[in-house]
Amino acid sequence: MKKILIIDDEEKLRTLMARIIGLEGFEVLQAGDCKTGLKKLDQQDIDVVLCDVKLPDGNGVDMAGQIKAKSPNTEVILLTAYGNIPDGVQAIKNGAFDYIIKGDDNNKIIPLIHRALEKAALSQRVQQLEEKLGNKYSFDGIIGNSKALLETIDLAKKVAVTDTTVLLTGETGTGKEVFAQAIHQASNRNNKNFIAINCSAFSHDLLESEMFGHKAGAFTGAMKDKKGLFEEANNGTIFLDEVGEMALDLQAKLLRVIENGEFIKVGESKVTKVNVRIVTATNRNLTTEIEAGHFRQDLYYRLSVFSIQLPSLRERVADIETLALYYLKQFALKTNKKLQGTSPEFISLLKMHQWPGNIRELKNVIERSVILENSNLLTPSSLPLEIQYAQGESIKSDSKVLSAFSLASAEKIHIRKVFNHTDGNKTETAKLLNIALTTLYRKLEEYQIS
Repeated sequence: MKKILIIDDEEKLRTLMARIIGLEGFEVLQAGDCKTGLKKLDQQDIDVVLCDVKLPDGNGVDMAGQIKAKSPNTEVILLTAYGNIPDGVQAIKNGAFDYIIKGDDNNKIIPLIHRALEKAALSQRVQQLEEKLGNKYSFDGIIGNSKALLETIDLAKKVAVTDTTVLLTGETGTGKEVFAQAIHQASNRNNKNFIAINCSAFSHDLLESEMFGHKAGAFTGAMKDKKGLFEEANNGTIFLDEVGEMALDLQAKLLRVIENGEFIKVGESKVTKVNVRIVTATNRNLTTEIEAGHFRQDLYYRLSVFSIQLPSLRERVADIETLALYYLKQFALKTNKKLQGTSPEFISLLKMHQWPGNIRELKNVIERSVILENSNLLTPSSLPLEIQYAQGESIKSDSKVLSAFSLASAEKIHIRKVFNHTDGNKTETAKLLNIALTTLYRKLEEYQIS
């Protein structure tokens, strides 16, 4: 039930209003002065406050500001016997939802309360989404408890509260963007933009335009002025992924941004100033790239003021089961499958795999397994063959030991998985396997699959 607080020193009027509002199905609380009203706000979650402007111990216009400071999602409607424009303007500036005159506007109170409640509900929803988003991108959202991961998180937390440039290194798929977002979220810039760009995803000219912007007519197709991502990230954080792929002339422009906080847009002569925190990432060995003449040494020194090496999944074997179960829940919900967990053999095979693609590869493998699995647990049969045959070991199927080197065994397992995936639809199975239907019938008979 929504709660409405009436603050008015005229007891008869306050009681009458409480009865009228109560008949609408609201829970109504009352207070005769500012002090009592603020105390009730401390004790309970109030959705809307109806507050008189003239009170024995204060002014309702000032009270609106105090209420919004104490409870930002509570809406305040001010009531006055004698309205004036300056008070009305100041009331709105202090966060009041509306400012109305007693008597003349009594018929407006109930509809006004409903509109205020709609705004309060929207504010609460926005706050919940912001909190959820903050949790998702915070360090708490990084999954795992292995020593290697916790040490890395500890380093990232220490640098997050500063404005220092950070270089994240590590293999592909180790979660460099996740760490960059967490660093931004833990910084004093977290209420500003976090902008990410993959430097390897653009051609030279397009990357320059994306990063620094351009003026209309700077090149063919530049029909109007465009802001670059550095401008979009002003006062926030920009994440440059795969920075090792950047051309040398763009590296020079990036160095100028780091040193002076300024750059020149494509096709423009004047300088643009920005205040941006820079986090970069690469899976290349930048020292080797410097020796090969592909990366500027002076830029490297500025980017690597604080360098963090992200551990590979091979170094986080203790986290594999936790990550697998996390992705299992995600994809089971997405595919509407009632999976209760994994078999011990399934986890054992995951732990034996080398994971060259790291967490990204593991995520893809779990998604595939969820799609193919027909039991209530993820089992080895739903894994890709290269993981089933981890380290050249043999696995059991149909009470027979299948050699990792037997092509027939591999074919049989694959056909059975696709056949199960289609719920025994032979036409669909043949289509997915890209073989003729007659060939499928022969294979099913040969391998005794039914």
